[in-house]
Amino acid sequence: MARANWRERIEAARVQRVAAQRTRVRRTVTHRDGARVQVDGQNLLNFCGNDYLGLSQHFAVIGALQDTAAREGAGGVASHLVCGHHAVHEALERELAEWIGAPRALLFGSGYLANLAVVQALLDDQSVCVQDRLNHASLIDAARLTGCRLRRYPHGDPEGAIRQLRSMPEQMAMLVTDGVFSMDGDVAPLRELALVARLQKALLYVDDAHGVGVLGPDGRGSVAAARLGVAEVPLQLATLGKALGGYGAAVLGEEDVIGHLAETARPYIYTTAIPPAQAAATLAAVRLARSEHWRRDKLRDLVARFRERAQGRGLELMESSTPIQPVLCGDDGRALALAQALEHAGYWVAPIRPPTVPEGKARLRVTLSALHGIGDVDGLVDTLAKARDRAELGLPIVDAAPAEPVAVRRFAPVR
Repeated sequence: MARANWRERIEAARVQRVAAQRTRVRRTVTHRDGARVQVDGQNLLNFCGNDYLGLSQHFAVIGALQDTAAREGAGGVASHLVCGHHAVHEALERELAEWIGAPRALLFGSGYLANLAVVQALLDDQSVCVQDRLNHASLIDAARLTGCRLRRYPHGDPEGAIRQLRSMPEQMAMLVTDGVFSMDGDVAPLRELALVARLQKALLYVDDAHGVGVLGPDGRGSVAAARLGVAEVPLQLATLGKALGGYGAAVLGEEDVIGHLAETARPYIYTTAIPPAQAAATLAAVRLARSEHWRRDKLRDLVARFRERAQGRGLELMESSTPIQPVLCGDDGRALALAQALEHAGYWVAPIRPPTVPEGKARLRVTLSALHGIGDVDGLVDTLAKARDRAELGLPIVDAAPAEPVAVRRFAPVR
């Protein structure tokens, strides 16, 4: 039998993606200025980033990055356990742990690496990992790579979780969920899941990438918002690249569990530490996120404004109170066309299609930031509703003549 040809497989997969309107195109940003960006030669108002608190360009964050890079260089040099663990890494871990309310934190290069590390270090092929069906891809991949038994329960269904755990009563178990789901924007039922984990003697791990900085008292995330602590949630993940505007992630939890990860987790042991300058920038961002409550207050007001206006115009929203506000389109082609119409009018919103979301659930993933204003939100909703109306009348969604572009203003760094 002839060996399968890898070039033919690649080409067949590409043809299939084109036919299904599921090709992915990388866009090039040439400049960022607050919520406004220049991308592929266009000036657009960005509604698809995750800079929820608007900290990525804050003068104190940029200043910390520049000052530390000038003193300590551009790179992390080595892994943490060799010679890459810098004093600023230590300071950031302490600050994060104090903020979130956990005994200890451990830095990673990304949330993806952190999730691989947690599952790989704590489970084996005799264990079971029970996960929400809409968990982030990194959590699913982590369980598959570990070789443990992966069981998934219906989205947001604690009873489904307990059924899965009861079906494998002898195995060591981990119950894993996103805190805020990245494509739906809803919050996991953490109090109910904590009860399930306690009754089934499972370790509860919460990936709070989209919750930390945004939800809970002082922005401590979805776990704190649910009035839970490390006793109920022994491990949680905080990303440094969303509300905190930087890059990397941290796993926070009990001292002995974090110590175990530091000594055994392959994605921690065998990778270079994040640059000290990046850690310093994130340290500055954490301090701002903890103290500047007006950012979360403004974000909540913008979310409420968007939902009120969108529902008033008959747009189909999902149940989300977070800055992630999906607008359901259903059909892949419709989502693409509406995103094109928005871009034509000066708004950048990402169309999200399967396999990232379930079949028939294509959507526009609108994300809000403290950098946006009320007029920005109103303009987006009005433009989207008009494009939807044109589509329903069978008219071209995009006018032949381009709309006036969203004005690009030059801002001083956000203070």
